[in-house]
Amino acid sequence: MTATSGSFGRPMAPKPSLRRKSSRGSILADRAATVVLWGTGVLVLLILGSIILHFALAAWGVVSPSFILSDPSETTLGGILPVLWNSIYMLVLTMLIAVPVGVLGGIYMSEYASENAVTSAIRFAEEAISSVPSIVVGLFGLILFVDDAHWGFTALAGALALTFFNLPLMTRLSEQALRAVPQEERSASLALGATKWQTIRHVVVPLAIPGLITGVILTAGRVFGEAAVLLFTSGIGTPPHYNFTNFDLLNPASPWSPFRPATTLSVYIYKLNSEGLGAFKNQIVDGSAAVLISMVLLFNLGARGIGRILTRRLTAS
Repeated sequence: MTATSGSFGRPMAPKPSLRRKSSRGSILADRAATVVLWGTGVLVLLILGSIILHFALAAWGVVSPSFILSDPSETTLGGILPVLWNSIYMLVLTMLIAVPVGVLGGIYMSEYASENAVTSAIRFAEEAISSVPSIVVGLFGLILFVDDAHWGFTALAGALALTFFNLPLMTRLSEQALRAVPQEERSASLALGATKWQTIRHVVVPLAIPGLITGVILTAGRVFGEAAVLLFTSGIGTPPHYNFTNFDLLNPASPWSPFRPATTLSVYIYKLNSEGLGAFKNQIVDGSAAVLISMVLLFNLGARGIGRILTRRLTAS
């Protein structure tokens, strides 16, 4: 009989000292992992807080209602109303195209498409497009929309170029959110007599709302802060005074028209840093950056709040 076997050939139980060492090692590993994870979370918060604090201090005394609601000026401090409007307009225009198409693409990939060479090629294309530098997408938009289509620098050209750039991300995130819904939910709905589309519409999509909202937030953040794509598609000039009572969508002078140049806030910051020579350049740049960050934070918080409301209403919880 060996030292590792009992009276009937069974393995002997580990010694108490070995059990204590193993337990002590597990506890230390758990504490180390906890410290690392907490440290990572705190580091992320510190980075975000430092960025916000830096631009808040830099823009102190610059950002005001008059700065936000007035037009740019070459002789005075001026304001950012036209470029801020263009940023919001481009965000809405792009998301009106990208979100429905991205969600429908995610539904197809998660609920209808089978695993084969075609779906593998689609996922590879999504990853490849997402990794393409944004300036290359901007050059593509310049060739396709500005030059070949003879649109010139327009908001529509910029929105379509941004859609090409962000649609793969929206589709992939939508697919992941839909796949995260437990299969039991689908089976229960089908067992009650619902069709597959009814199950997707009334069960799968409502349960996937938090993940879909995350996809919308990530996509919108890229759209709102994008500059390279829009440099070549929507224009870089300083916008004139906008007449917001002009609702003629075919009139390039209307701020509501997609057929006009639309310099966004991020492009305007780049323009000032690269070409600006005015006495108030630094103040305008700092104030514009502070407003840009504030808008992104407000949009994120608002989107999450809307997501919670939709989840409660659609799932009756």
